[in-house]
This record gives sequence, structure tokens and C-alpha cells, in this order.
Amino acid sequence: MELTAKRKWAVLITCCSALFVVSMDSTAVNVALPSIRQDLGSDPAQLQWVIDAYTLVLASFLMLSGALADRFGRRRVFQTGLVLFAAGSIACALAPTGLMLVGARVGQALGGSMLNPVAMSIIAATFTDRGERARAVGVWGAAFGVSMAAGPIVGGALVDSTGWRSIFWINVPLCIIAVTATAIIVPGDRPRAERTFDPAGQLLATLTMAGLIYALIEGPYAGWGAVRVLVALVVAVGALVLFVIVERTVRSPFLNLGFFTSIPFRNAALIAVIAFASYGGFLFATSLYLQQVRGLSAVQTGLMYLPVAAATLVFAPLSGRSTAKYGVRPSLSIAGGFMALGTLVLAFVGVSTPLPVLGFAFLCFGIGFSAVGSPITTAAVNGMPPAQAGVASGVASASRQVGVSIGVALCGNFIGAAAASLEYDPGAVHRFVDGTHIMWWTAVGVGLVIIALGIRSSTAVAEQSAQRIATEFEGKRRPDLTSRSID
Repeated sequence: MELTAKRKWAVLITCCSALFVVSMDSTAVNVALPSIRQDLGSDPAQLQWVIDAYTLVLASFLMLSGALADRFGRRRVFQTGLVLFAAGSIACALAPTGLMLVGARVGQALGGSMLNPVAMSIIAATFTDRGERARAVGVWGAAFGVSMAAGPIVGGALVDSTGWRSIFWINVPLCIIAVTATAIIVPGDRPRAERTFDPAGQLLATLTMAGLIYALIEGPYAGWGAVRVLVALVVAVGALVLFVIVERTVRSPFLNLGFFTSIPFRNAALIAVIAFASYGGFLFATSLYLQQVRGLSAVQTGLMYLPVAAATLVFAPLSGRSTAKYGVRPSLSIAGGFMALGTLVLAFVGVSTPLPVLGFAFLCFGIGFSAVGSPITTAAVNGMPPAQAGVASGVASASRQVGVSIGVALCGNFIGAAAASLEYDPGAVHRFVDGTHIMWWTAVGVGLVIIALGIRSSTAVAEQSAQRIATEFEGKRRPDLTSRSID
């Protein structure tokens, strides 16, 4: 049944509202890290796991959740995710130790993994016209970006007023409202195609990411020659090799590698990883810098992110409209340029840099980051037939979460040792700031790579590769990976 325009936008608002809660929570936790550290006695590595346990599990199950939605119904899976996320939030709020908080974040992530890709699948099924869908994706990108930017502001206010546990308690009533709204507004659906599951692919993908993230987090503290770190790296590499072999041979793979023969799709996934790695590192490092180096309170730290929130509110919708009208190149050029400019300014920040200078850097970074979401999602979904929308959007969403995990994990390599001694060693302040400089210069390079990939994604060759893979999937033929290499 064809939905009216009013009903379509009601569906979009419902999806955006639910995701707003989840995305806001994921960034609000960053501002709460110093309070969590003080209350639970967590060390910097454990603080990294508070973030990465969530993003790692989220990334591991996003694509499976997209396939579940295609098989069992989007609305049902979406509501299940909201319920699980609320239950995980309760467990986080009640956690008595840092280790139990990390475990509760895993439960939260299981629910969260059912929301992002499924929402995009619902939006893709609701808005079937390409231009209309791009505009809807722009609105979704704005809600997603604003929620991530607003998280530190709301989180700071909650932490200073009622304590860090409140950032989890507030999720519960909001999730209940979202479940009810979904039941009323989002239409029921039937799967377009039956899917078999690929447990081997799922397990190997999870082992690859878990091994890599574990090594990146524990390496700076345990030593890169430590047995457990070396074992984690071996597991990651071995699992990756086996993953590629399995996915090229099974009938219904967890991740069809044929997706990546589409240059725009492949580049979108790569941009998602590196852009969100920059964002994850940005939030983690600046939250610690503002509170533990500059002595700002949690609410003052949150207010420092206002330029990021404002930029996202303005530029995310503009990026969506630009992508719909002109393609991905302008948006990605703006994204990479402004992210590079913002991190270039941060590369010269010291222990007493004026706060307006930091605000300018945050504004530039916010403009860049807000522009990157719409072209990533549009490239991931537009080239795929409706039956593949859940898995395709899951790949894009998983790439984002993998990026955040990598960004936070890499922070430990740059600032971990200094962060561990900030409270008792005055000299650690300067070592901490020097470590961030290396990180910011790396992020400058990331911005330039985003520009290059955006240009590459809009060439005639790239468009032809996207059309070819879409045609092959529409014809229900699996891409022949043996006859051509993945460019």
C-alpha cells in the first residue's frame, strides 16, 4: 500500500527520534569518563573499553541485524532493539564496577545494533524515489549528527547535576516512547527475500575486529611484545584471511564481497571508517583534555561542543540536499577540507590555548563531520536493490562503528601513558598535549584522503561499477569474484 507523504515523514521522524536517543548516549558517555574514572576507579585502558566494548559489539552485529530485518520484518526487529537497549541502559546505570559497566555496555550494544541499519532499511523502503530518498537521508543524517554532537552537551549537564549514571537512566522512558510510536506509525512489513545465516562469517568478522581493537588498546599498556597482544594480532590476521575465504565460497555470505566491486560503495565504507575514527578520537581526546588538562567541569566541557552541534544542525541537511542534487563530490570535498582545517588548528594547541581558538577548531571539525554522513549513506543504499537494503546499510553503519572503535583505541597509543598519570604527575600534562599533536596531524591526513576518495567516487568508471553491481543483484546473480579483481 502506497503511503501518503504525511505518513512517510511521520515514519522518518519516528526512526530519527529513536536513533537520536541511541546516538546521543554513545557520545554523552565521553564527557562522563572522568567522573566514571573517579567513581569506579577505572584506569585509562578500562575507560577506552567503556567506549569500545559498545562500538565493537555494535559493529559486529549491525550487518546481521540488517539481514534479520530483511528476513523477520523491520518493525519487529527495530522494536526489539529498543527494548534491549533500554535493558542495557538499566544495567549500565546500576553497574557497581568498571568491569561490570563494560559488560553492561555490551548488552546495550546488542540492542543498538538493531536500530541504525534497520532504521535506514525502513527509510529506504518508505522513500522509493531516488531524490526523495536522498532528502530523507539528509534529514536522518542531520538527526544522527546533531544527536552525536548534542550528546556531550546533554551528558555534561546530566553528569554535573545528577551524576554519570543519569545518562543511562534517561534512555529508559525515551525508549518506551519510541517503541510505542513505532507500533503506531511504522507500517508492518514482510521480508522481500528469505535469508540463510552465515555463523562462520559472523564469528570470523567479530574475531577480526575484536583482535585488532584489543591489540590497539592493550598494546600501549602491556607492551607490543606482550604475549596477549601478539596473540590478539595473530587472531585478527588469521580470522581476516579465513573470513575472505569463507565469504567467497558460501551460498549466502554474511558480507557479500561483491558489494565492494562498486567503487562508490567501497569508498563510502572506507570514508566511514576513517572519518568516524577521527571523530571517535576527537571526542575521547578533547573530553580528557578539557576536563583534566584545562580543568573544565563536565557541563562546561559539554558547552565547548556547541559549535559542533550548531554546525551539524546547519550543514548536515545542506549536505543531504547537495548530495541529492550534485552527487557526493561536493559534500565529501567540504567534509574532508573542514575536518583537515579543524584538526590542523588542534595540532598547534597547547596547555593554555584560548578557548575561542578551540571553539573555532571545533566549529571547523563539526562542519566537516556533518557533511560526511549523507554521501556515505546515499552511496551505500542507492546502488543496491530493495532486498539488499538492510545488509547494505548495515555495512555502512558497521564501518562507522569500526571507525569509532579504531579511533578510540588509537588514542591510547598517542596519549594513554600520559593520561594514566595526569592526576599525580604535573609533567604528564605536557606529554598528553604533545601526544594529541601527533594524533591531530594524522587526522589532517585523513581529511585529505576523504577529498581524494570523494573525487574518485564520482568518476564515470565509479558510476559504471555501481550500475553493474546493482544490475547483477537485481538479476539475482551473485557477482563472479573469480573473473575480476576487487579494484
